[in-house]
Amino acid sequence: MVGLILGAVATMIGVALLWPTFQDPELDPYFAQSSGSSVVTERGEVVSTEVAPCGSPDNGRVLPGPPLEPRFPGPECPRSIVRLDTGPDAGRQVLLEIPPGPGSPDLGEGDQIQLGRSPQGATDTYAFEDFTRTVPMALWLLVGAVVMVAVGRWKGLRALIGIAVALVVVVGFVLPSILDGNPAILVAVVGGSAVLYLVIYVVHGINLKTHAALLGTLSAMLAAALLSWVVIETTRITGLSGDSTTQVQVFVQHVSLTGLLLAGFIIGALGVLNDVTVSQSATVFEMRHLDPHAGPVQVFRSAMGVGRDHVASMVYTLVLAYTGSALPLLLLFSLGTRSPLSILTSDVVAVELMRSLVGAIALALCVPLTTAAAVWLSRDVTPEELDRATVGARH
Repeated sequence: MVGLILGAVATMIGVALLWPTFQDPELDPYFAQSSGSSVVTERGEVVSTEVAPCGSPDNGRVLPGPPLEPRFPGPECPRSIVRLDTGPDAGRQVLLEIPPGPGSPDLGEGDQIQLGRSPQGATDTYAFEDFTRTVPMALWLLVGAVVMVAVGRWKGLRALIGIAVALVVVVGFVLPSILDGNPAILVAVVGGSAVLYLVIYVVHGINLKTHAALLGTLSAMLAAALLSWVVIETTRITGLSGDSTTQVQVFVQHVSLTGLLLAGFIIGALGVLNDVTVSQSATVFEMRHLDPHAGPVQVFRSAMGVGRDHVASMVYTLVLAYTGSALPLLLLFSLGTRSPLSILTSDVVAVELMRSLVGAIALALCVPLTTAAAVWLSRDVTPEELDRATVGARH
């Protein structure tokens, strides 16, 4: 308990010291055009589509009337008339020509889309940016929330609250603090600790079982932070092979790319760590509830048997999850002439492999750490208190 109190105090001090200024960072103006993150977007609806020769002078411009035909007709491509719903040209129509090819959007009448608006002299030009997914995503999120509450009941609702809290901490503290130039690894550790203190108690309640899970998760997270630093230093991975990290290096130069990579390793390990530690702590308290007279060594050994199975399944789940996200990349590599060893040791693949490795080692460490914490916290608890604790934890 003393360790948890000290950890909470350290987390609050860390949050205070690393609290972001929320000032807009100074960025190269080219960043707005190259990354798309700073482009002004407007909403629109596709009014009509047709296939016609490409090259109309009105492409991307507000239409004063019917679109002009190209002076030198080229290959045919889909042309769409889009009505703008927002922005200075709201209510007017724009012509969009989208040449066919891999990844080209297939626009149809009635589609809700986002258009990037760029100033071109006295007028603005527009280009397809993305589909508007607000309504369908909101509906799917609602379906997910209903299923979670229907199955998990009160705990499902608390899990949703925990997700919201975690997102608020990451978006409202971690990202702005890193943009301020604070050490990314410290921000990740402090932000991760804040997420754990808030989410674990919100979802699982305040009890000895939760205390043990939190102790195990915090210990494993600190071990993962140290291990991530050692892995990155020894393997010399940079993360520069990814487009997003390259843009960070070019346009946000005050942010350490190595620190950002470390922060990603740490934040990425939190979810699986929390899952294992809560389950492992619950296992110990259930065993103590079933046999209150069992000795600490006996309980530890029995719980470790369950924990080993859990870790084995979680490790290959973790690796398969990362492999699944990298399938397009691995497919491209397989088309080349590089050897399998060269592919596996390339920076882009090595980052994911080392991330999986750090997560796997942290998983393996969190089982004995959590088991020991749970056995220690339950050592002097009476059978009646154990009964109340386990019954209360289930609801």
